[in-house]
Amino acid sequence: MSDDFFFAEDDDEIEVDDLGRWKILIVDDEPEVHAVTKLALNDFNLNGKTLEFVSAYSGEEAKAIFKSHDDIAVVLLDVVMETDDAGLKVAEYVRNELDNHFTRIILRTGQPGQAPEKDVIINYDINDYKSKTELTAQKLFTVIIAALRSYRDIIVIEENRRGLEKIIDASVDLFSSRSLEKFMQGIIQQLASILGCSKDAAYITTAVATTSRTLNSANNKLDEDELYVFAGNGEYASKEGVPLKDAISEGEYALCAKAMREKQIVYAEDHVVAYCNSKSHNGALLYLSGLPRRIGESDRHLVKRFSDSVQLAFDNVLKTVDVEATQKEIIERLGRALEHERSGSNNLRRMVEMARVLAKKVGLDEHTIRELSLALPLHDIGTSIVPKSILQKSTPLSEEEIFKIRQHAEFGYQILQDSDRPTIQLAAMLAKQHHERWDGKGYPDGLKREEIDIKSRIATLVDVFDALLNERPYKPAWSTDKVKAVLIEEKGKHFDPHLVECLLDDLPTFMDIQMQYADEK
Repeated sequence: MSDDFFFAEDDDEIEVDDLGRWKILIVDDEPEVHAVTKLALNDFNLNGKTLEFVSAYSGEEAKAIFKSHDDIAVVLLDVVMETDDAGLKVAEYVRNELDNHFTRIILRTGQPGQAPEKDVIINYDINDYKSKTELTAQKLFTVIIAALRSYRDIIVIEENRRGLEKIIDASVDLFSSRSLEKFMQGIIQQLASILGCSKDAAYITTAVATTSRTLNSANNKLDEDELYVFAGNGEYASKEGVPLKDAISEGEYALCAKAMREKQIVYAEDHVVAYCNSKSHNGALLYLSGLPRRIGESDRHLVKRFSDSVQLAFDNVLKTVDVEATQKEIIERLGRALEHERSGSNNLRRMVEMARVLAKKVGLDEHTIRELSLALPLHDIGTSIVPKSILQKSTPLSEEEIFKIRQHAEFGYQILQDSDRPTIQLAAMLAKQHHERWDGKGYPDGLKREEIDIKSRIATLVDVFDALLNERPYKPAWSTDKVKAVLIEEKGKHFDPHLVECLLDDLPTFMDIQMQYADEK
C-alpha cells in the first residue's frame, strides 16, 4: 500500500461554516482501511459541509446500515469480504431491493482481476471502480469530490421533481384549502432545491385569515396584520397555521419584520427572507433557512423573479378559493330558504359533513365528494311548492297533504334538470332520488338497490338519521339508542345495508358532527 494513501498533502486551512455533513459509509473487513480513509479525508469540505463517517466491516452489516440510513451520500465498498462477491451483493441490494439510486457507489478492491471492471460497472450501477493500490490520498480526495458533486446534483434534481409533482397534483384540484397548501409547499420546495436543497422553508402570509383553513387561536379570531406560516417544509412542516413569532427565533423574526416593512429581500448567513408583493393583501414572505452555500448574484436574481411570480400565483389561487366559498354559501342559503328552515337550523351543514364522512368510507374520490357536498343542500329544493303549514304540521297528515309533499321530489328535479353544470345535475338527481328506498317501496319511481345512485343512497341515510336525532315540528328529538335501533331495523329495507353498517361502525364520528353543528336555540 502506497504511503501516499496514508498522508494527503496539507493545504492551507480555510475557515468555513459547518452547514451540515455528507454521510460517507466505509465498508471493508480491514480495520486499518477505515482508519486510513478517515485520516486522508479528515479536513475534507464541500459547500461548507464536512464529512460524517459510518463504518461497516462486512456485507451483511453494510446492508443493515443502508436499511436504517437513507441519507448516505457515498459508499466506499470493498468487493471481497466474507465472500468473494460480498461487495457486489451489497451493491445489488442497494440498487434493486432498496431501490436506492441516489447513493454513489465506489468499489475498492485489492484483487481487481477477480471482477471485470466493465461488467461490474454496467451490471451493478457502480459509479467508480478503484484498485486499493492506485487509490492514493490525493486520488481518494478527487474521487470523493466528484462523487459528492454527483450526489448533490441528483438530490437537487429529485427535490425539483418532488416540487413539480406537488405543483402538478395541486393544479388538478385547486378548489380546496388542502390543495392550496400543497401548491405552496411545491413552490417553496422548488425554490429550496434551486438554492442548494435547503430542507427548511416556509411561505408566510397575513392572508391565512382569509382562507378556509381552521386555525387554533384565542376565541378563533385571527389578527389580519399578523404573519402566519401558511405552508412549510422541513422543520416548518409542523408549524403550518402557527403565528410566525411563535415559529422562529426572535432574531429571525426581526429579519422577517424588516423584509415585510421595507418590502425587500433580506439575506443573512445561511437563510433568506424574500418579500412577495401582493395587490390584494399585505404581501407575504418566502423564508428559507439552513442553505448549504452562499447566495450569489445569479441566485439573488432568481429569488427576486421567483418571489414576484409566487405571490401572483398565490393571489390567483386565493381568488379561486373565495369564488368557491361564495358559491357554496349561496347554495346553502338558497337551500335553507327554499326548505322553509327556521333561523339557526344547521340541518344542511350536518348533512353535508356526515355525507362527506360516509362517502369517504365507501371509497368515493375527492372530486365526487366535493361535488356531493356542494349539491346536497339543494336536495329538498322541491319543498318550496309545499305550503309551510303542511311541512310544519304537528298532527297527522291527510292523504291530500301526503300527496302534495311527495310531489316535491319530482318538482325539485324539474327545477334543476336543465342545467349543464355537473353540480346542479347531481343536485337534480338527489332531489328526485332521496326518497327512494333500498327495497323499491320509495317514490317517485320505485327504484331499488343499485338502481338508486350511491350518492342518493348516502343522502337518504344522512337525511333520515339527522331528522330522527333532532327535534321537528311533528316530533321530539329521539335518543341515540332509539335512532340506532331504527337504522338496524330498516337496514336492507329503507337503507342500503352497507351504508348503515359504515355509519354504525363509526357512530361516534357522526355524533360528534351532530354536537359540533347543533341547532342554535
